[in-house]
Amino acid sequence: MGILSRSPVSRKPHETMRLIVTTFVGVVFGFFIGVSFPSLSLTKLNLSSNLLPTIDLSYIKGKESGLRNAWSSINVNNRSSTQAQNLNDTSKIWVPSNPRGAERLPPGVIEAESDLYLRRLWGKPSEDLTRKPQYLVTFTVGYNQRSNIDAAVKKFSENFTILLFHYDGRTTEWDEFEWSKQAIHVSVHKQTKWWYAKRFLHPDIVAPYDYIFMWDEDLGVEHFNAEEYIKLVRKHGLEISQPGLEPNRGLTWQMTKRRGDREVHKETEEKPGWCSDPHLPPCAAFVEIMAPVFSRDAWRCVWHMIQNDLVHGWGLDFALRKCVYPAHEKIGVVDSQWIVHQGVPSLGNQGESQNGKAPWQGVRDRCRKEWTIFQGRMANAEHAYFKAMGIDPSNSTTR
Repeated sequence: MGILSRSPVSRKPHETMRLIVTTFVGVVFGFFIGVSFPSLSLTKLNLSSNLLPTIDLSYIKGKESGLRNAWSSINVNNRSSTQAQNLNDTSKIWVPSNPRGAERLPPGVIEAESDLYLRRLWGKPSEDLTRKPQYLVTFTVGYNQRSNIDAAVKKFSENFTILLFHYDGRTTEWDEFEWSKQAIHVSVHKQTKWWYAKRFLHPDIVAPYDYIFMWDEDLGVEHFNAEEYIKLVRKHGLEISQPGLEPNRGLTWQMTKRRGDREVHKETEEKPGWCSDPHLPPCAAFVEIMAPVFSRDAWRCVWHMIQNDLVHGWGLDFALRKCVYPAHEKIGVVDSQWIVHQGVPSLGNQGESQNGKAPWQGVRDRCRKEWTIFQGRMANAEHAYFKAMGIDPSNSTTR
């Protein structure tokens, strides 16, 4: 037999009445409790800041308004808590608009750019500089070319900072020249000027200079004056330029050949088939890498284009146009201030003889390889960009 349970239907009338009376008494008792305590306030119930924000709850009389006002109080105090936390963190500076890595510094103390001006070890810092050169000229040199560099440096006024990159490790011997004592010397064995430039001529370091000359050591400057050159560059709006080359010496490109009937030229005619467009290299928007001159803004772009491992710079001359626009108007050759390219293979001789080849031949082979690598990188980078943008490169007007 099973156990019988009492059904609700079988309750006796007096039990039902007892349940009703008990419920009624409980409600009345609760009402009087509420009247006796009209306001319950939990003010600033502080919990650990690691768990919950500070809460301020207020119970207000009135069934309808109480809940709404309580939630309003929570929201307001949450906001107040956040503001208080921010105020408490004022000792921790964070300025997203600062240069990357300097967000924790107050903007007023940041020096985002530097310079190559020499400073004294004594006296007041404000009295260190009697002048601030406007231009920078760099030569990549070996001591054997000292006479040539001495002649070249004397073509540049005190308005130029002189910076020598020494690929042969010989620096102190240059003090035979008085100007060398005020020049800046950087010495690393067997490196090229583009290797030096990438590592020592960051745009934020050379920012004080209007123009940067990046010159080789084997340039004859008998017919060159730097101040006059700058005047012509400004006059003709050239962002990237070079002096014209003496036409009676061996030339590779017609564009850099000096013309005797004008101050500046920006285009030329080349061998048939060499120029797919008269506004493109080597017929326009083109200078060589032996003696380029860059404006501050153009150099900022070019520096970013220089590759860390491609140290000879071959191929850069065809890509410089990407840093100015319109390139065929802002890149040109200054004819009335011209130089002679002597073609001394001094840096080339710093190579090593391999497989029976002379040192300079190994260097030249490396140059050609770098040109091919650079062209491939540039083409691949542009293709990747256009693909990401959903642009068909064949329909692009970018040149």
